[in-house]
Amino acid sequence: MSVDLSKLDQHLATRTYVEGYTPSQADVHVFKALPSAPDPSLVNVTRWYKHIASYAPEHASLSGSSKAGEAFISSAAPAPAEEDDEIDLFGEDEEEDEEAERVKAERVAAYNAKKANKPKTIAKSVVTLEVKPWDDETDMEALEKSVRSIEKDGLVWGSSTLVAIGYGIKKLQITLVIEDEKISTDELQEEIAEFEDYVQSTDIAAMQKL
Repeated sequence: MSVDLSKLDQHLATRTYVEGYTPSQADVHVFKALPSAPDPSLVNVTRWYKHIASYAPEHASLSGSSKAGEAFISSAAPAPAEEDDEIDLFGEDEEEDEEAERVKAERVAAYNAKKANKPKTIAKSVVTLEVKPWDDETDMEALEKSVRSIEKDGLVWGSSTLVAIGYGIKKLQITLVIEDEKISTDELQEEIAEFEDYVQSTDIAAMQKL
């Protein structure tokens, strides 16, 4: 089996997990199909891989099914395109091959030139983050002040509200806008969890690309 890392990296650009908002068997299925850690250039896959690896002792107990992960796994690796180009299946002569390669090279060069001149679009996402306190005596004003004290390039805090969750306890629900290439929601949640006097846990309630 092989994993389509490019497709997986694109999928994880706007998501923390393969499916849903918590680690599941879909993540475990894809994780186990990888023979080794992904190339660091695949930023989103690398972040996800390290995160799922931290759940290794709990893999068998995670909920969900592996079905969603199958979309990124193929049963056999596709034949390399370069090898196909080198095999002359129909007996074309060398002159025809050279002409085809010349035309192909010209098209690739034209495409690369067009792509280089195209302004790069900055990918952003709107995230709704929920921060739960320890109990009803937690100073929610101080909790929110601590959360908003986190300043990063590519992170903009938005509106917030307190939502009752029972027994007099309220959680902070806060909106933020992030630049996908600069901000990892996992790392942000870990940083918020460091305010351990106030914060019990955090969850991503919603995430949508702009």
